[in-house]
Order: sequence, then structure tokens, then C-alpha cells
Amino acid sequence: MAYAVCRAKNNILRTVLDAFLTLPLVLPPTVAGFFLLYIFGVYRPIGSLLARMGVKLVFSWQATVLAATVIALPLMYRSAKAAFTQVDPLLLQAARTLGLSETAIVFRILFPLASPGLMSGGILAFSRGLGEFGATAMIAGNIAGVTRTMPLAIYSSVSGGRMEEAYRYVIVLVLISFLFVCVLNFVSDARSKKYRPDDRRRT
Repeated sequence: MAYAVCRAKNNILRTVLDAFLTLPLVLPPTVAGFFLLYIFGVYRPIGSLLARMGVKLVFSWQATVLAATVIALPLMYRSAKAAFTQVDPLLLQAARTLGLSETAIVFRILFPLASPGLMSGGILAFSRGLGEFGATAMIAGNIAGVTRTMPLAIYSSVSGGRMEEAYRYVIVLVLISFLFVCVLNFVSDARSKKYRPDDRRRT
């Protein structure tokens, strides 16, 4: 989607698509969850169509994946868009003059050069999805063993006075988040070293 927006020629269309894909980042998660529930509810067109196909999305574990994906999508999109725009367009133009197809340019030049930004966006998006609470509660509920994610489990434990159980969940999430931040810093450092001028060459 970021690549498609970057290639869009119409400024109005590009602006509208960019705003639409960024919208879940600025909306309260409960509002995003309300829209998901409105779209995929069993009495709505898409939800009823899925129900006729034997798929009940609302209050299922698939709904937790949908909520986390929608909420985390803007982070991945913004990171990917920034990574694509930082690639030197002269390199892509040179590849076209050499006869490479657009598909080959994308997968052999654009994606490899943008890979550090794509990796950073993926880590940020996954971390954001891991901590999703509001939209998940709206469309998936808080069903133990089915749709209860770790943030919902922490809320349920604290509400029920089970603080020791909440501590365990919190420690796990903190450790995972710390690991993701370390990986993100490693990727950023590797990227900066890759594009930093070599001091030995200057001497």
C-alpha cells in the first residue's frame, strides 16, 4: 500500500489514501473497534456474507488478529513510505534504462534498499499489535481461552484483584517489548553504519 501511494500520480488521490491509511493511528482504539464491529457485525453486509460462508468473525480469535492488524497498520505504512521515498530515484531510473522490468526493479532494487525501514516498521507494528486493547475488546471481547489477549488478561486480573497473575503478564510484556526495542536499535545502527562514509577512505 505504501508503494502504491508513492507511485500515485494524482495528488488528491495520494492525499486521501495517505489520510485513510494513517487514520487508525490517530483514532481512539475504541472508535476503530466500533467501526470494525459496524463493518463485520453479523447483521452487517460483510458480516452476514461471512456468516453465510460459515465464518463468524466477531468474538473469535480471528477478530483479535484483525483488530491488531488494523491498529498497527499505520506504523508499518508510515515506515514503509518513508523507506521508499528515501531510495534514490536515480538508481531506479538507471535500472529502467538498463531494461529491467518494474517487477524486477521493485524486488531487486527498491525493496532491498528500503529493507531497514521495512524491518523497523514491521517491528514497531508487531509491538503495537501486541499491546492492542481497545479495538480488541470491542470486536473480539474478553473471552478466556478464546479472545483474551495479554493486555486484556492484565485488565481482567487487576479488576479481579489477582495482582500476582497481573505481575506475571506485565513482566512478560515488558521483556518482549524490551527485546523489540533492542532489535529496532540494532537495525537502526546497522542501517546508519551501512550508509555512513568510511573514515579510512577519507584518510
